[in-house]
Amino acid sequence: MRTIDDIMGLAPVIPVLVIDRVEDAMPIAQALVEGGLPVLEVTLRTPVAFDAIRAMKQVPGAVVGAGTVLDPTQLMDARAAGAEFIVSPGFTTRLGEAIGATPFLPGVSTTGDIMRARDLGFTRLKFFPAEAAGGLPVLKALAAVFGEIRFCPTGGITQDSAPAWLAEPAVACVGGSWLVPRSQTVDPEAIKARARAAAALRSN
Repeated sequence: MRTIDDIMGLAPVIPVLVIDRVEDAMPIAQALVEGGLPVLEVTLRTPVAFDAIRAMKQVPGAVVGAGTVLDPTQLMDARAAGAEFIVSPGFTTRLGEAIGATPFLPGVSTTGDIMRARDLGFTRLKFFPAEAAGGLPVLKALAAVFGEIRFCPTGGITQDSAPAWLAEPAVACVGGSWLVPRSQTVDPEAIKARARAAAALRSN
């Protein structure tokens, strides 16, 4: 089983995906993987999310996880669908205790969040919502206090702003929804082009 460090190290950007039609899942996954972004976070925001995870796992090279996991029930359903990692928008002790050995990126935005996650042994965290929570200055301030923590900032980050985030040593990767805009018709070639540009970003 891959560790969360393994997963965070596969590419500089983790696409954050909201899938409305299950038939779009495989073409999206294929385009992202071919573009150099193998780690895919399927958010549990639509009725087809679990089916989308199952479909995307059929794409060679795809490492598919579940995002927006809010409680242990969703965690169990995500595991049953084959999710290889779990991402949550926040952190609760109940979810942290239920996670077991599954690679996990709990969401944090404050020092208290980080301390609660750290108490349960989690040192790889999602900083969310990154821009709305104060942006890079806040993350730098948090990193100065919690030196062993590595972050995946997510929320409001773009292709243009990602390099500044990735230049911060405490940032292992970023999450981004710009790779597959939800309001647009799925265009695999356009997705692949955005993925290539994102995959070319490198952290220090």
